[in-house]
Amino acid sequence: QVQLVESGGGLVQPGESLRLSCAASGNIPGNNVMGWYRGTPGKHRELVARITSGGYTNYADFAKGRFTISRDNAKNTMYLQMNSLKPEDTAVYYCNLVRAELPGAEFGSWGQGTQVTVAS
Repeated sequence: QVQLVESGGGLVQPGESLRLSCAASGNIPGNNVMGWYRGTPGKHRELVARITSGGYTNYADFAKGRFTISRDNAKNTMYLQMNSLKPEDTAVYYCNLVRAELPGAEFGSWGQGTQVTVAS
């Protein structure tokens, strides 16, 4: 079983930055994919960015150029640097970890989420 704990959310103004962290613990598979997803009430949870244990990344279109995903495998921690935040980035951000050989995030573990609010 894998446990994931997110931190770093908060209230910021448009144009500001936040850095989210996700600490993983437990029985972590060596070959895995970690990802950030976000959700709002009434809206399907969507991918923000993913990163493999080897460092390959992919981003949602809205995140390209503004967000950067990274990970420190020695610390079992993943990060999301979010710059130039917009009000539409307001959401609960969730961390996910899944075995690389499984077909999707829904087969992995989720954190409890951290709220990000962008408002003036």
